[in-house]
Amino acid sequence: MVSVTVTFTVSEFCLHSGVTRDDLSEIVGLGVVEPRNPQEPEWLFDDLALLRVRRAQRLRQELELDWPGIAVALELMEEVKRLNKENHQLHQRLAQFISHL
Repeated sequence: MVSVTVTFTVSEFCLHSGVTRDDLSEIVGLGVVEPRNPQEPEWLFDDLALLRVRRAQRLRQELELDWPGIAVALELMEEVKRLNKENHQLHQRLAQFISHL
């Protein structure tokens, strides 16, 4: 299976995501997304970053939060997802252990 990653320049990313360059600089600074090449003068972003920014924009509209609030909300959502996954794995291991008794 071939994996393809689409990359966007800053201009393309802003066009497809609807964020301004200033917003993009702010959300990069807050860690909402990270360029594929953060040390280069012209950043490139992948398609996963585009999805994340679109999700952040939906949260911004629905919750009426500023970008720092969105950054915190996204971190919390990822932590809940991680904890749910760990909880599920723990339940599976417990069920497996009990079935061997």
